[in-house]
Amino acid sequence: MKKIITRFLEYVAFDTQSDGSSGTHPSTAKQFKLAEFLKNELIALGITDVTLTDKCYLYAKLPATPGCEALPALGFIAHMDTSDAASGADVKPQIIENWEGSPIPLGNTSRIVTPPPHLKGHTIITTDGTTLLGADDKAGIAIIVSAAEEIIEKKLPHGPLSFCFTPDEEIGEGADFFDVPFFGAQYAYTVDGGAAELIEGENFNAASAHVFFEGVSTHPGSAKNVMVNALKMAMEFDAMLPPCEVPEHTAHREGFFHLTSGKGNVSSAELHYIIRDHDAGLFEKRKETLLDIAAYLNKKYGREYVKVELKESYRNMAEVIEKYPFLIEKAKKAITAAGLTPSISPIRGGTDGARLSFMGLPCPNLGYGGYGAHGETEYADAEGMESVVRIMLHIINSFVTE
Repeated sequence: MKKIITRFLEYVAFDTQSDGSSGTHPSTAKQFKLAEFLKNELIALGITDVTLTDKCYLYAKLPATPGCEALPALGFIAHMDTSDAASGADVKPQIIENWEGSPIPLGNTSRIVTPPPHLKGHTIITTDGTTLLGADDKAGIAIIVSAAEEIIEKKLPHGPLSFCFTPDEEIGEGADFFDVPFFGAQYAYTVDGGAAELIEGENFNAASAHVFFEGVSTHPGSAKNVMVNALKMAMEFDAMLPPCEVPEHTAHREGFFHLTSGKGNVSSAELHYIIRDHDAGLFEKRKETLLDIAAYLNKKYGREYVKVELKESYRNMAEVIEKYPFLIEKAKKAITAAGLTPSISPIRGGTDGARLSFMGLPCPNLGYGGYGAHGETEYADAEGMESVVRIMLHIINSFVTE
């Protein structure tokens, strides 16, 4: 376990935040620094087939051991970038060995974390309260590299194996330039899910909605029957959405409308939403709701003042994964073999695996031993990370023995 902790701490020292507004691929050049580090590390482990693309996708392959060449090719994927919800630079991890169960203060800040009771006695890695940790998804990378190292060192039997570390997952672009044929796997798992015992085979259907309001501005002293206030129209639009169908009032498989940003004045305004729902039919109805509200306001004000632009982001991978139930069953057996109780839950978000599943690579999600992603209270469970290494190895071995 000491080795995986050391490896993880090396990775979180790299600032790899992605930037959804950059318009470049990768969205930030600094992601290449970790990619180059990982490339050299994989080669040092003895993996000769390693490729880093100009879009910052790092691929590595291990050929099957003798007698296992006919087995299905299996892949494992994690992402290198971190969220822009909190700083990812100058991370100062705290290592709490044999956590005794009390709240953990984060550096000199007022923030604390209290891990779940079943982690008592584990080694907990936190931030100092000023940055995120980067366990999402550098813990996943550390797990995959550690598993590859053990396979090579112990000469464990296996079929063809492929690994990939991607950029820009946090801004929804992690699969944009993923080369499925080059990756070469028939099935894969992302290692990007949270607690070590997690299996995730379904996620939200997701779309973004940009709503634009055109007003009529005039001097307020002579505005009667002339002025149309775009900013007030935007407020009216948002007020017509179901008030309880928002992230702060939903859980499990409940969908939502989420107002993420807005701006405006009398002349023009805009609101930006993300739309989420696990159910495909309800997802379509959410999109229709936005269009219906726009149509109502346009009729009310007598012309087309409101326009809605919808863009689908990803779909629920359950549509694909349900055709390959053995992938979930193998993960469940592997988690049990690693001494944990499998926990299957829907993702209230997305993952590279969702898009990859629809690109022809069935790809459920495994945990990585992390908690509290995207914020300064993020932390990792070192024993959980080590457990996922065992889970990976059990899954790989299941293709050999079954």
